[in-house]
Amino acid sequence: MRIYNTLTRRKEDFIPLEEGKVKMYACGITVSGEAHVGHGYQALIYDVMRKYLEKCGYNVTYARNYTDVDDKIIARSKETGIPADIYAAEMIKKIDKVMAEFEVDDPTLWLKATENIDNIITFITRLIEGGHAYPAPNGDVYFSVASFKRYGCLSNRSVEDMLDGVRVENDENKREPADFALWKAAKEGEICWASPWGKGRPGWHIECSVMNYKAFGEQIDIHGGGRDLIFPHHENEIAQTESLTGKQFAKFWTHNGLIKVNGQKMSKSLGNSLLLEDLLKKYTNEAIKFALLSNNYRNDINITDDLFPEAEKHLAEFYAVIKAVEDKFGKGGKGNAEIDDKFNADMDEDFNTALALSELYGLFKTVSSKLAKGDGSCAEDVWQIRKTYSLLGLFKKDAAAYLAEVAAKNPVEIPDEVKALAEQRWQAKLARDWGTADKLRGEIDALGYIIKDSKEGYTIIKK
Repeated sequence: MRIYNTLTRRKEDFIPLEEGKVKMYACGITVSGEAHVGHGYQALIYDVMRKYLEKCGYNVTYARNYTDVDDKIIARSKETGIPADIYAAEMIKKIDKVMAEFEVDDPTLWLKATENIDNIITFITRLIEGGHAYPAPNGDVYFSVASFKRYGCLSNRSVEDMLDGVRVENDENKREPADFALWKAAKEGEICWASPWGKGRPGWHIECSVMNYKAFGEQIDIHGGGRDLIFPHHENEIAQTESLTGKQFAKFWTHNGLIKVNGQKMSKSLGNSLLLEDLLKKYTNEAIKFALLSNNYRNDINITDDLFPEAEKHLAEFYAVIKAVEDKFGKGGKGNAEIDDKFNADMDEDFNTALALSELYGLFKTVSSKLAKGDGSCAEDVWQIRKTYSLLGLFKKDAAAYLAEVAAKNPVEIPDEVKALAEQRWQAKLARDWGTADKLRGEIDALGYIIKDSKEGYTIIKK
């Protein structure tokens, strides 16, 4: 297996720190708002990575965090009048609910910033003692970037380049402009905790270093997150942790691409955020996963108006074939090792879900051909497709139930003309007038509709 390592900017053979075991951490959600599609995408990517590593035989301990105290959460607390800790707890419940509906599994470990305050204070104290951090007169504590010579190793930029063109707050308490906050002194009315430097709260970057250290010790195998976290968040994590331990923090750094909506970066300020909850009302969770995973995880995804409808259409077509095969030959099977081997080969190349999903079009074309010929081996293929691609969260549902779910989420007013042709075709089939039935199917197809037959009758689906 080869994984692209942001730290070295190349694909590398994956060899864990400890044989047979993988320590994996992915930055989770700052709970200042509800989960959007970007949150769902990142959670999905690392869920897939974890599951494939487990398929390869590794014992994976996978941790994710919730940032449940930061500037954004405090701002929302002031806007809503809800105390910050209560606001964060309520938002976590909402996010957990929608992620469960999205069917992304929980990590091995859930970590929260507010449950690690004592550990954060201890970590910061040790950084101060080692000369890597300093308390300011106002109660803030800053990390001294100059004390860590490898700063910039992940983003491959110098400190000067990082600050060039970036607004740096004029803070007289900092020694250097690049220094960043480990602990922030409390302002009036803000949530806070007691510390050796006065009442305050942790900075954003320190929490992930501390929670990793508590969960895994000095080193981990894989650290992940969105590409927008490379600088400053992950760069700062490396500086903090390696300054404390003197060891390489993470062996592999992986980063997923960003979400764009019709070519623009998704953001609240642009008003184009797509809430995951809203998407799940329109599309099945499998269709959303199919659309997102059809992209290489390191690339940006551009969500156009037809992205999810197209994914739903293709999945419905695949499920219709599955239903036809299972209706005729049953759901059992010994499988087809070639299908699984090809999937594994694709995933071994940096978790290439895009390539793995592209294989499905050829596979279902073959299955349909076998079905038409009455070749029962198509049932073996379908059984294997279900088993193999379930790792990506696909083909896990009863075929008829899935098609019914799609129809329910996408009610379409079928024109009377199409309904009449469909009924005429059904009667022709009952009369075994195959020529007329095929002719009528062609007329229905030309009008932009597809007929899906079953034992109970037929379903009309808009193309």
